[in-house]
Amino acid sequence: MLNRIVLIGRLTRDPELRYTSNGTPVCNFTLAVERNYTNRNGDRDVDFISIVTWRGLAENCARHLGKGRLVGVDGQLHIRKSENNNRTYINPEVNADNVRFLDFANNNNQRNNSQNNKKQQQNSKNNNQGKGNKKQQSQNNQNSQSQQQPQNQQQNYNQNQGGNGNFDPDDFDVPF
Repeated sequence: MLNRIVLIGRLTRDPELRYTSNGTPVCNFTLAVERNYTNRNGDRDVDFISIVTWRGLAENCARHLGKGRLVGVDGQLHIRKSENNNRTYINPEVNADNVRFLDFANNNNQRNNSQNNKKQQQNSKNNNQGKGNKKQQSQNNQNSQSQQQPQNQQQNYNQNQGGNGNFDPDDFDVPF
């Protein structure tokens, strides 16, 4: 028998880390997963799937994940049944064996943004100091030319290869 679930989606809220009575960490979160097809309105429906992680994986998920993070989950489908007021509730959940973080945390984005802001401030400071300075203007022109050079080389290559730049499988001899 095979019971394997692979999902990619975004967390709908921050994960909840709890501990069992014997001290085993367990982390719960909900994953929003878009369907592969559109409905009649042209929108993609979203399924909200409960995910459970245990032990070290639970602690890592609680430490590093947050609302909106993109993750890949590999695990098994478990059906929890519970009764309340003479009604039986069926709660499907995925018991995750592996969780992959597929994007960067907000902390990294904030750090990168602050570094970019510092660079922009330094550049603007250099530009303000060098107004009317021909040497500074010459360096700026050289930088812009060096950035355009790879594009020009690619265009020249495409023109020499027939001008269309499209991949032609006959250009390569690879034994299969």
